[in-house]
Amino acid sequence: MNQAVSVTLLTGFLGSGKTTLLNYFLAHNGNEPVAILENEFGAVNIDGALLRGGENVNVVELSNGCVCCSVRGEFTAALREMLAKRASGQLKFERLIVETTGLADPAPIVQTFFVDEYLRDALRLDAVIALADAEHISRQLDEHAVAAAQLGFADRILLTKADRVDDETKQQALERIHRINNKADIFEIVNGECPAEMWLDLNAFELTDTIELASGFRVIRADDDHPVSFKPFRKTAAKKSWDDAIQAHVFDAGLLDVKKIGAFMESCIARFGNDMLRYKGVLAIDGHPQRLIVQGVHKVVGFDYGSTWHPSESRVSRLVIIGRYLPIEEMRREFAATSI
Repeated sequence: MNQAVSVTLLTGFLGSGKTTLLNYFLAHNGNEPVAILENEFGAVNIDGALLRGGENVNVVELSNGCVCCSVRGEFTAALREMLAKRASGQLKFERLIVETTGLADPAPIVQTFFVDEYLRDALRLDAVIALADAEHISRQLDEHAVAAAQLGFADRILLTKADRVDDETKQQALERIHRINNKADIFEIVNGECPAEMWLDLNAFELTDTIELASGFRVIRADDDHPVSFKPFRKTAAKKSWDDAIQAHVFDAGLLDVKKIGAFMESCIARFGNDMLRYKGVLAIDGHPQRLIVQGVHKVVGFDYGSTWHPSESRVSRLVIIGRYLPIEEMRREFAATSI
């Protein structure tokens, strides 16, 4: 009971298919004790009523507003109450899934698991999973800034309803999503049919010494002889230009001076932390045999040394920042200046 409970944050705009995904999971989770924290606007939580619960499924509903507006209040209190009931035996769960309202910005929700000391010890945020409706995501991104924030925070993106659009529309959606978040793997699913291992227990917030950019997407078909297939991204025939505020940016360099890169990160977080949604770096430090790992959410950041560079490896530094309204050219110059 003392082991931290794994938490998955499920986000995505209205109608993206979060409840459908959860119902598929509940029908195939092998009766694992799980708690689902649901949030909606208004006095009645419709999505909670649509969930197909079971003997080992505990659904807790927050119906008095958006969790992103009440992280210091009802949301935090609900998490603490659930943990207290778990400790006393009133609730039985080994996993927690938080499903946000389709209008919620994930930022304050994510930060709650790191800034509250009690929750930080009792809960382990595993990953942020965002669903994107291929049929409507382009319009949602045009009209609602929060839709881009949901994608920008994601560790994995599930593309839904792609079976309802033509290939050109799907490819445009993939292009735009990848431009916003080039670090998250994208899986195309139908009717919520995505095996649990594809979106749970990803350990996305651990300080690992690898950083990979997505080069394609995976198609998931539960009833297929080959349930998972990889397809590289391709450009659509029609030239499209999107002016999304949130975009992914990659900074590459060689060996870095530890004092200079430390000062650079400190300066960026102080000046632009509120607009740096997610960022991760695997950096090669001059005179140090190990990789320096950086991972952060806004102004909450962690540093640690990872594995040792092999003598035959090229020591390359890479930093990926997903942010909005960032002075990228200025940041690129400052990052380059940290090289030896």
